[in-house]
Amino acid sequence: MEAPATTLGAGVVKRAARLADGRELIYYDDPGTTLPAERRIDERALAPRPETATMRRDVLTGDWISMAAARQNRAFLPPAELDPLAPQSPANPSEVPSLYDVAVFENRSPSFGPALDLATGDAPAAADPPLGPDDLDTPGLGRSRTSVGRCEVVCFSPERTGSFGTQSVTRARTVIEAWADRTAALAALPGIRQVFPFENRGEQIGVTLHHPHGQIYAYPYVTPRTRLLLQAIEREGADLFERIVAFEEQGPRVVLEADHWIAYVPFAARWPVEVHLAPRRHAPDFTALTDPERDELATVYLRLLQGVDRLYDTPTPYIAAWHQAPVDVARDSARLHLQLTSPRRAADKLKYLAGSESAMGAWIGDIPPEQAAARLREAVGA
Repeated sequence: MEAPATTLGAGVVKRAARLADGRELIYYDDPGTTLPAERRIDERALAPRPETATMRRDVLTGDWISMAAARQNRAFLPPAELDPLAPQSPANPSEVPSLYDVAVFENRSPSFGPALDLATGDAPAAADPPLGPDDLDTPGLGRSRTSVGRCEVVCFSPERTGSFGTQSVTRARTVIEAWADRTAALAALPGIRQVFPFENRGEQIGVTLHHPHGQIYAYPYVTPRTRLLLQAIEREGADLFERIVAFEEQGPRVVLEADHWIAYVPFAARWPVEVHLAPRRHAPDFTALTDPERDELATVYLRLLQGVDRLYDTPTPYIAAWHQAPVDVARDSARLHLQLTSPRRAADKLKYLAGSESAMGAWIGDIPPEQAAARLREAVGA
């Protein structure tokens, strides 16, 4: 069946489809793709979608904790022939029916959602949704709400192994266009306040699938990390990110510079490997990037990731977290930026978050940021 098509930036073609249980599936075809317009229908007999998880408020911190029991049933390091993110075959009833370039679909075992799909009404409406920011901040013991939101899987490639850093520039550009498109779509869903694209890489990080992929979470609240960021902006000034870029640009921690982007190890880095990548111009999220900024990001981001992998003889585990401004606040001050972190402090050693970091949030750095930046700079330039 030919999926409805829309042409996005850089010649990327978006094709919308549905999985057998009603979950949304979107194909993003590379410019000049050799794939046909027709896509197979998902003919699997699937169990009904799980009930939406419930989140509970931690009265000591004000944080909301999603209790997503369905995640216990997710795939855990399956053999390559049963890769659930590979295109379906007679022997592998995976999540993606057709061969693809990039594919995005709703997670079968989500931490947030499923939320009501306005286009089809396929997913049930939340039984007890948050009633806005004031509701989420209301004090009291034993408070809970439905975990309204969406969790999506972003498949970077049909190949069974790899990561974002192993993709071509063309494929990286397609993924960036997918991130921007999904950010816009998820931000428009009822009750969503923040959209977070990320990639977990390596079993040491907790990855359960070796397939090259990332995820996107759409939260019903502003996350704890971003609330701290908003407090910093209020304390330091609305031009905080502009001043950070200017400060780091003049210092010894720059790792990579380009016309539109700059990568640096932050002045007070926590992790043994920690590098930030930010646009020079203010952009609250991926949707605000221009085509030249997206084009350059595809090249710059690959150079950075490949440099990280040249630090050691084996691939480095990391979390690549793309921080975006909330949907409804701080759009003029909170800037899109990547925070890539790794616990790898030596070829055969990891940094564990023990008593001080885990219990008190009081970090102790193992490697001076200037030293870490010099190593990264050399690896990126190799």
